[in-house]
Amino acid sequence: MSSQIIPVEPFDYVVFGGNGDLAERKLLPALYHRDLDGQLPSEARIIGASRTDLSDDDFRAFARAAIERFVRAADLETQALERFLARLHYRRVDARSDGGWAELAALLDEAGRTRIRAFYLAVGPALFGDLASRISTSGMVTEHTRIVVEKPVGRDLESARALNRTIGEHFSEEQIFRIDHYLGKETVQNLMALRFANALYEPIWNSTHIDHVQITVAESVGLEGRAGYYDKAGALRDMVQNHIVQLMCLVALEPPSAMNADALRDEKLKVLRALKPIGADRVESRTVRGQYRAGASDGAAVKSYLDDLGSGESDTETYVAIKAEIGNWRWAGVPFYLRTGKRLSQRMSEIVVTFRPIPHSIFESSAGNVQQNQLVLRLQPDEGVKQWLMIKDPGPGGMRLRHVPLDMSFAQSFQVRNPDAYERLLMDVIRGNQTLFMRRDEVEAAWEWVDPILKGWEEKGVKPQGYTAGTWGPSAGVALIERDGRTWHEPD
Repeated sequence: MSSQIIPVEPFDYVVFGGNGDLAERKLLPALYHRDLDGQLPSEARIIGASRTDLSDDDFRAFARAAIERFVRAADLETQALERFLARLHYRRVDARSDGGWAELAALLDEAGRTRIRAFYLAVGPALFGDLASRISTSGMVTEHTRIVVEKPVGRDLESARALNRTIGEHFSEEQIFRIDHYLGKETVQNLMALRFANALYEPIWNSTHIDHVQITVAESVGLEGRAGYYDKAGALRDMVQNHIVQLMCLVALEPPSAMNADALRDEKLKVLRALKPIGADRVESRTVRGQYRAGASDGAAVKSYLDDLGSGESDTETYVAIKAEIGNWRWAGVPFYLRTGKRLSQRMSEIVVTFRPIPHSIFESSAGNVQQNQLVLRLQPDEGVKQWLMIKDPGPGGMRLRHVPLDMSFAQSFQVRNPDAYERLLMDVIRGNQTLFMRRDEVEAAWEWVDPILKGWEEKGVKPQGYTAGTWGPSAGVALIERDGRTWHEPD
């Protein structure tokens, strides 16, 4: 089976931070893959922009090295790579001065003002407002313009509102694409298909049949050169407020009236507003903070967070676990256990929906324990879906029960390369499809839930608990779920 490639209209993609880490690892390889598959029209251009003084050829050399490093060898085709590199241009600009903006505007105007223009802000959030203003005052905003904003949008509710106001002064809400790459993952979208394209799940997708939900986003790496940003953010701001909260919304939302951007985002917003607040009175019983100590990862010794940071003191959390509750009819009494962390046992992101136990077992104890059914959606490293069921162990000798998965690995089942999330999202920007992007009120509603946790930690003096690198976090994170008689799902 081959995937269907739908071409897009001619466009110019301007990547601010064009020679940065995100462009190198994700954006340029993703755009190359779309060109390799024949999705980019011949007129499409990719324009790098930053303060670094580079020529077009310098930028093409940077892109060539990035693609050769981050694209698998089987997808490196000489003719396709040369075609892609020929699309690339570069202009030196400074977000906080006038230098280079007239030259960038002139390059864009060469293609006319009816072509789609997408500006991707692959830079630190401190520059978002400056860049939005410069793009506008330089006369580069047309009715066919989009702007892509990376997370985090703010560091709390107040700053998120201020940033949204600043960008909103220069772009309409329909032109603003707040990107969360987790929403572009194949498994996340398959969650929608499983729920709403099958008669099996939706009738039992509620508190009557579901016992609890777990969402884990685990990283085995440490700071990876992000020390300056990460120590000011921490795991709650970096991962929970955006990625994990968005995944929770997709699990919990009501069926939208249609599969379009506003219908879907309206339902996500209802979930966010139904989240029960976790303030100072509940923050110690419903949340856990952790910070990794020295240990081992992938068989190698690794430093503590403080050593990685190069500082003897920091209260920044590298691990968070939360017991969240959604106060509505569908999810009353169903806890959502959320956790994320750095330097954990392995790199893994998954959603686990655990169904309630059967009301009565007719089997003798010799048959074995009847375990609860689980639906496991793996986002990374190997995307796929497993439905865990109880069956009889084949063979003679009486009834013996086994807990086994119905396994669907997307790469194996469809025998196609599993596209990176950025490939889909970058093209959705060109199409003007905002379904997988966050709306302004969503971002602010998520901060309205996260802010009281941050303030509660401060008010109660909740410090991060140490955990050894290469483990699954502090013991308090295990206790958070086990005191409810449940346990974290063990990865396969």
